Amino acid sequence: MVIAFAEQSDGSLRRTAFETMTAAHQLAVKLKTEPAAAILGHQVSRLASEVTRFGLGKLLLADAPELARYTPEGFAAALSQLVAAERPEVLLLSATSIGRDLAPRLAARLGVGLLQDCTQFDVNDQHQLVAVRPVYAGKALVRTTSVNPGLAILTLRPRAVTAVSQAESAPRVKLLDFAPSLIRTQIVEVVKAVTETVELTEADIVVSGGRAMKGPEGFAVLEALARTLNAAVGASRAAVDAGWRDHQSQVGQTGKTIAPALYIACGISGAIQHLVGMVNARCIVAINRDRNANILKVADYGLVGDVFEIVPLLTEEFRRMLKE
Repeated sequence: MVIAFAEQSDGSLRRTAFETMTAAHQLAVKLKTEPAAAILGHQVSRLASEVTRFGLGKLLLADAPELARYTPEGFAAALSQLVAAERPEVLLLSATSIGRDLAPRLAARLGVGLLQDCTQFDVNDQHQLVAVRPVYAGKALVRTTSVNPGLAILTLRPRAVTAVSQAESAPRVKLLDFAPSLIRTQIVEVVKAVTETVELTEADIVVSGGRAMKGPEGFAVLEALARTLNAAVGASRAAVDAGWRDHQSQVGQTGKTIAPALYIACGISGAIQHLVGMVNARCIVAINRDRNANILKVADYGLVGDVFEIVPLLTEEFRRMLKE
């Protein structure tokens, strides 16, 4: 069995959940086994209808008040129980902030191998899992084979797999009898930032700003463009370190790795630490006053000029086009 951990937030499956379920189906075909999905949370049974189009044979639910909000202890305990009951060959997670936190803890707890932040996967002639992941800030790719028998845990970089629907099916639903007695952590309150734009890792379009935005007020022009395009607003490390944007907005090696359909880089020089976080975007547009800026070397389209002149013009043009 190949199990996809379908991540949910506030009672709704995240985009990455559909990607991991697609990957589980693809990998199960190669391994000639059954694909399944696991959903953890509280009152998540209603999400069963959302997984019927991914060709899964089984849906595993861990439903408990203690799982209402993510805690490493609680989710690791639930998934450990699930693995012990189902004995899968592969457990797939997305390399989101939760997946990156949960997968190593789970691998250590179960004493199994972990293939982290992978962009490709396959099965070789010996029926072993093979995965490719970037290293050295994306300058090289490592091809790793899981040679140990038993379970392998793999985290997929978001958007490494395109979610693809299969024929409608009704997976068998199994409710895990979760025992939360070992959970010592309790989430008292979650404070969420209020934003008018889309969440960074979920967005198809991202508009990012760097040091050239000159201050937090400079991001207002980017937010206007983002609202017009229903996009997310990102930032380089320089902008985050200066206190102009929250760390949750940071794109790059020490921030978030994204692969949107369109990435608009405004006043970002293009250091390798930033590029590793967005170079897999399908289309990159760069706006920079320096025609020799490194970001222009990786951009599909480059605009040389002042961001405070070009971005408002782009915003007005997009507004006009969207009204037509």
